[in-house]
Amino acid sequence: MGRKLLIEHVHVPGIETLEVYRSKGGYTSVEKAIKTMSPEAVVEEVKKSGLRGRGGAGFPTGLKWSFLAKPPGVARYLVCNADESEPGTFKDRYLMEKIPHALIEGMITSSYALGAHTSYIYIRGEYFYVARILEQAIDEAYAAGWLGKNILGSGYDLDLYVHIGAGAYICGEETALLESLEGKRGNPRIKPPFPAIAGLYGCPTVVNNVETIAAVVPIVNEGGCEYAKIGIGKSTGTKLISAGGHLNKPGVYEIEMSISVEEFIYSDEYCGGISGGKKLKACVPGGSSVPILPADLLLTTANGEKRMMTYESLSDGGFATGSMMGSGGFIAYNETACIVRNTWNFSRFYHHESCGQCSPCREGTGWMEKILHRLENGHGKMEDIDLLWDIQRKIEGNTICPLGDAAAWPVAAAIRHFREEFEYHVKYPEKIKDPNHFHKQSFLSSKQSVTI
Repeated sequence: MGRKLLIEHVHVPGIETLEVYRSKGGYTSVEKAIKTMSPEAVVEEVKKSGLRGRGGAGFPTGLKWSFLAKPPGVARYLVCNADESEPGTFKDRYLMEKIPHALIEGMITSSYALGAHTSYIYIRGEYFYVARILEQAIDEAYAAGWLGKNILGSGYDLDLYVHIGAGAYICGEETALLESLEGKRGNPRIKPPFPAIAGLYGCPTVVNNVETIAAVVPIVNEGGCEYAKIGIGKSTGTKLISAGGHLNKPGVYEIEMSISVEEFIYSDEYCGGISGGKKLKACVPGGSSVPILPADLLLTTANGEKRMMTYESLSDGGFATGSMMGSGGFIAYNETACIVRNTWNFSRFYHHESCGQCSPCREGTGWMEKILHRLENGHGKMEDIDLLWDIQRKIEGNTICPLGDAAAWPVAAAIRHFREEFEYHVKYPEKIKDPNHFHKQSFLSSKQSVTI
């Protein structure tokens, strides 16, 4: 069994309450940080830990914190990104719903380290009931003196607020989130300036994901060097994975980043194999925005090594043969899944969620959805496949925020690894309308993969 640093006590009755959470060692990181450490020392421990952002980008957290500008007399802010709108991802919701004080403790400790006296948890509108759980826990923390004025008699003050978003995927991008938090339309900002220089209300701001902030608690409690001993290389610590799709045991798992993808899928400790006794066909390892991988490239790298559940191993070989850890939204597909239909479904989502600010994304996502719909419904042409490739290529890297990339990568990877399946939709338009026939077709081998 791997170590559990975040959800070890998730099944303890009453763990959502302050009393039970404290009985399991809760808020000791706040005590240690405020009573025995300087803010700079806390930042240094996070640097030593090697903790990387758990929201998708994987940027070193301590390094990000060190970029925070500190002009005298200017407020600083910590904003928790709890928008979690990435299809296939639900681990932050699980953490907030089951152990809300873990996030609140992380917010206090992190805010102290950053010199922030007002902090926010920006939560997606669909998580309304989770917001109420957080607000109740925050009320408990205020009543017990963990929030408010003069925390633990240290002279440090902190106010923490929950802000409910309006249901826009784009607000998962940090600058769009800040725009929304300020009461504006959630359009991403052009960077630079980065939030660390001019973020919320034009002041220095750090935006971190729920899991990232919660991970600060065990880092401060155990020390950054101890945390760094878990995992492999630059993939340190534990990672929450949202496992879904055709798995025997879907759910949220906390893994040490030293296990293989094969172990995660097939071991009884985790997902327990592919449901229905069927074969694994493909997987999206990090949420809908990362490239899909066929089974053989998912389990082994291009060099024939076991693919590990780490940032480096999942991306090994670049997008030609690899993918990304992303937000940890692990979606497995068995041999009956239609990759064209799946890609169309993702494209519908990204077209709907594009803010429309950049023309490549605004127009390109719509065209990709239309073409994929045509292919999926038996009206496609062979040239549509190359047209899709051309459109995604003109979106990637040409937008203000990464939503354009997120829309382009799934299309590119699906064509790269499953082009034969796209061609089948063109050649046999009547057969694809009969799922019983289509599901007998085998598109399991990445040897069909092509690079365009």
